[in-house]
Amino acid sequence: MPMPKVSGDLLASRKVCVIGAGMAGLAATRELRGEGHAVTVLEQSGDVGGQWLYDPRTDDADPLGAIVPVRVHSSAYASLRLLSPREANGFSGFQFEPRHDVPGRDVRRFPGHREMQRFLRDFSDAFGLTDAIRFGTKVVRVAMAPAPRQCDDGDATPKWVVRSIDADETAEVEEVFDAVVVATGHYSQPRLPSIDGMAEWQRRQLHSHSYRVPEPFRDEVVVVVGCGDSGRDIALDILAVAKEVHLTAKSTEAAMTAAMCKTLARHANLRLRPQVVRMFADGTLVFADGSRMVADSVIYCTGYWYSFPFLDTAGVVAVDEHNRVGPLFEHTFPPSLAPWLSFVGVPRMVPVPWYFEAQGRWIAQVLSGRRTLPPELEMARAVEEHYRARELAGVPKECNHDIEPLKVFEIGEKYCDLPRVEEWKRELMESISRNFNDDMETFRDRVDEDSENVRKWLDMWYDSSAKADRDQEQEPAAAGATMASSL
Repeated sequence: MPMPKVSGDLLASRKVCVIGAGMAGLAATRELRGEGHAVTVLEQSGDVGGQWLYDPRTDDADPLGAIVPVRVHSSAYASLRLLSPREANGFSGFQFEPRHDVPGRDVRRFPGHREMQRFLRDFSDAFGLTDAIRFGTKVVRVAMAPAPRQCDDGDATPKWVVRSIDADETAEVEEVFDAVVVATGHYSQPRLPSIDGMAEWQRRQLHSHSYRVPEPFRDEVVVVVGCGDSGRDIALDILAVAKEVHLTAKSTEAAMTAAMCKTLARHANLRLRPQVVRMFADGTLVFADGSRMVADSVIYCTGYWYSFPFLDTAGVVAVDEHNRVGPLFEHTFPPSLAPWLSFVGVPRMVPVPWYFEAQGRWIAQVLSGRRTLPPELEMARAVEEHYRARELAGVPKECNHDIEPLKVFEIGEKYCDLPRVEEWKRELMESISRNFNDDMETFRDRVDEDSENVRKWLDMWYDSSAKADRDQEQEPAAAGATMASSL
């Protein structure tokens, strides 16, 4: 679908709907407004933050999260802390520095979820994004208008109809936009394993989406299915109160890292086991090695589906059985609907919010006419070539949206001129990764292990942030002095 031409240096301003006010949605909104577009953000919760907006509620009637869509969006649990340091989590022009000046703020290098949500709120307020957000608004349907509508200026581009309801589900609104940006995240709709006997097992089962605090598992024997980041984190959270915690992995050999060995040595009530292959109604579980045990609870830390239940594209964009969203050119634009429909935040294993900023800037510039996309057929061919290349490289289809490390920064260089994440931050992340691989329990709180180069840049980073704060504080005073002198 070709972009309409913009004559001369005149850039187009589009009416854009952004769905979601989490990190991805806020990053996209700043870029879109900076490019001159009229943006409306629809957010179903009462504040910004997305997954970082902690919600103590869970759906007791659906602890496995089998209903689509889930009733509770956030999957954050009470003890959740960042896996990456705050220095690597800031926006361009708005860093995530510790707020020593504000009582009650979490100033740790790896703060908890509440501090991340507060930072996102600070970002939204600092750039005037909050006034574009309509809170308590759930999007129920997004579809292309029946036919292109001819505008006064001769523009016959397609339009999108967005239907939403308020928090009480009493008032429904239908609006028309030039473009829609989907930024709803991908950590809400649980992805469950298929285990023989799972439906007959009579004891407690839940997905990590429904986990909040360890207390309900006091004195229990708990099996945590899945040895990824959330599985390890939740297993460690429960250890303090549970009788036993059994953490399962697809490959116990691969999971038995130096960090895992240290953790198992510290905790006599933690075990590493192979996958569960059979479940019985009396609470018995059978593992892949033939061993069996009786458990009180099973927590599935098995990931999430990409899910866009509101999106109606007549099958043009879909999530397949391998959890691939497609077709998406560079994980952002559906070739036949571009640029009027786009996605921010689908890729995984990327630096955030940097990657979200790059996607948002690219989308904003294409919509304004500052940049153009390749022809539809060329974009579609690129998607198919990407699929084939990944398959030939032996990459599982489920990992389609995991961006290869050497290609992470290509989007900024090829499509929007967003500078790479600074070298010292990448060096810092490599150091953090080594610390994690050495000890997954203590890596967040290990201090004074930064390299000399990182320490030098950190000093400059903090000095720069402090100067920016002083300049911001002086601006109102200077404005007041100017006003007084003119009276």
